Amino acid sequence: MTGEFNLRRRRFMGVAALTVAAAHFRVGRAALAKSTSDARIPATTPGTNTSFAAIKQIDAGVLNIGYAEAGASDAPVVILLHGWPYDIHTYVDVAPLLAKAGYRVVVPHLRGYGTTRFLSPDTPRNGQQAAIAADIVALMDALGIEKAVIAGCDWGARTANIIAALWPERCKALVSVSGYLIGSRETNKKPLPPKAELAWWYQFYFATERGRAGYEQYRKDFAKLIWQLASPKWNFDDATFDRSAAALDNPDHVDITVNNYRWRISLADGESKYDGLENRLAELPVIGVPTITLEGDANGAPHPEPAAYAKKFSGKYEHRLISGGIGHNLPQEAPQAFAQAVVDVDRL
Repeated sequence: MTGEFNLRRRRFMGVAALTVAAAHFRVGRAALAKSTSDARIPATTPGTNTSFAAIKQIDAGVLNIGYAEAGASDAPVVILLHGWPYDIHTYVDVAPLLAKAGYRVVVPHLRGYGTTRFLSPDTPRNGQQAAIAADIVALMDALGIEKAVIAGCDWGARTANIIAALWPERCKALVSVSGYLIGSRETNKKPLPPKAELAWWYQFYFATERGRAGYEQYRKDFAKLIWQLASPKWNFDDATFDRSAAALDNPDHVDITVNNYRWRISLADGESKYDGLENRLAELPVIGVPTITLEGDANGAPHPEPAAYAKKFSGKYEHRLISGGIGHNLPQEAPQAFAQAVVDVDRL
């Protein structure tokens, strides 16, 4: 592996920390269903906030990353990662809740979204899973963040899973909507039953040049349809959608999106510098950091059942079903529940 992504390049955990981790592991999993935090996040009406104070920019790895930030600069860090076709507004209500709870909150635009840009026109517009995770590790390096609670949904949850699995020394704890989402291209070669395949219709659409052209021409209509299908009971208004849809105007958005879905089903090659990471991810590694997984009771997007992934989390672990018609974009639809999970997992 190259020096840039050498997994041994930085180790922040000493013998004492390993001893503590071992002690934590010995805590019985039966105790994990109880909240260990006395800090209660106040009830919040989704949509209370509509914007972040400012968008900052920083060079990190191959990108100049745009990110929002809230809370004190010297506070413990939480990194919140959005998915497709959403943006940082997924966390517009979550971030101030966590800032008030005593955290420094960092919410980056992933590659291909918002104000995030590639530093070089020659860098492949690559959406493979390891590349997106490496971007966030590079962002942590650029911001001087040694370790953080990392939380996400959709692409963001997968990215958080990968960091927790491959860089556990950088991830204090994990909150993941829809659980364990690390992918294997070999596994993806196996056909699913027809009903399951139907749910992935857009992946097959993006496999064609007609699909690329259609997404380029109708990306906002496409995104709104995905929002409606993935969260069938979320009555978001046009203003809420438009604030996030603006991030899809990024010049690399279509290339990143199409590459991501083509790469998953082996119709696009990844970059060789990520081969070492992808080989490890193909083994579907177990995640050992403290984890809370979340699922909405009305998630209309493809997602695994909790029982299918519970054993992929070997450390302290809890699963929560969030009721009330909550769909795929859980942090924006249920910000209080998501923020509470972040606070609680930090104390598992």
